Amino acid sequence: MPVPLGVELIAAHSPQAKGRVDRLFQTFQDRVRKEMRLAKVATIEAANQFLATYLPRYNQQFTVLPSQAVDLHRPTPTDRTLDASLCIKTRRCLRKDFTITYQGPLYQIHDTIRATHVQVEHRLDGTMRFMHHGRALTFHVIAARPGLVAEAESLPRAHRPVTPKRTHPWRKRWPQEHGAHPAAAGP
Repeated sequence: MPVPLGVELIAAHSPQAKGRVDRLFQTFQDRVRKEMRLAKVATIEAANQFLATYLPRYNQQFTVLPSQAVDLHRPTPTDRTLDASLCIKTRRCLRKDFTITYQGPLYQIHDTIRATHVQVEHRLDGTMRFMHHGRALTFHVIAARPGLVAEAESLPRAHRPVTPKRTHPWRKRWPQEHGAHPAAAGP
């Protein structure tokens, strides 16, 4: 699955890499606590001030220069890319009357599309977008599902039960002298 911002998790598969991570956590869980006790830190504000001086000393002591001085960072994505990437995406079923239910309210889609599902993007600024193949769909909130057109309801439907003809095999009785019906015997 492609990652929108190109950020991928690189797991520590070697014992050396796992050891570096574990040592860092051990330092912060053990040594920093002892240093804070020696500095008589008792409040959160004092702890934040202590860390502001401790972390630069720690970084200076344990920083390792990279083997290559080339900057390998990717260019900063645009705001539009960030908004579309850093949001809650949910797949919703699009009904035949072009309505969608999302977190309670009912939404009417204005665009005519041939799809059974659309993607809802709930963004960090509180806005929502309904997307289909990268295209934003227009919509509005409605109170209830739209009903059928009145003309369609007024037209009577021609419905009469289907009766098989007299010559249809279902109407014939299977003679008793032949034994069981062939369909009941199976293959």
